[in-house]
Amino acid sequence: MHEKVLLFFLINSIEEYSKYLKELLLMPRLDTYHNTVKRALEKNNWTITHDPFLLRIGRKKLYADLGAAYLVSAEKNHKKIMVEIKSFIGPSEVRDLEQAVGQYIVYQQVIEKKTQDYTVYLAVTTKTYESIFTDELGQLLLNNQIIRLLVFDAEKEVITQWIPD
Repeated sequence: MHEKVLLFFLINSIEEYSKYLKELLLMPRLDTYHNTVKRALEKNNWTITHDPFLLRIGRKKLYADLGAAYLVSAEKNHKKIMVEIKSFIGPSEVRDLEQAVGQYIVYQQVIEKKTQDYTVYLAVTTKTYESIFTDELGQLLLNNQIIRLLVFDAEKEVITQWIPD
């Protein structure tokens, strides 16, 4: 009798551990600037509400980097954002941009479908902003309102710009 009970708990524990490992392996790596952006948001009086921000659509799970809320006292409600952080450290800035914009659009579409009240932002360093988003290709994306940017100073851990304001 005791052997059957022990075997039952052992099997269930293995299954639970297996689920845990599977979930752990499916979680994406944190971006190089994850904690930097998190601290910059907190310095700006944002409250981190999701780390990571789990999105579900059908049987798929997507993991954006952060969710945050900011109390707008005059209106007595919260402004909520979802932030995807990108470091742009690959060998090709254009390839990094394509991947970042593709991921941004997927997250934005899922948020809109789920009617969650979040605004999606792509977080990039000031160096990345100056290198990519002041150039014609980056300006095309910004002027056509394809993406929103949260620009941060990686050394000072502060937000320098929200685009658009």
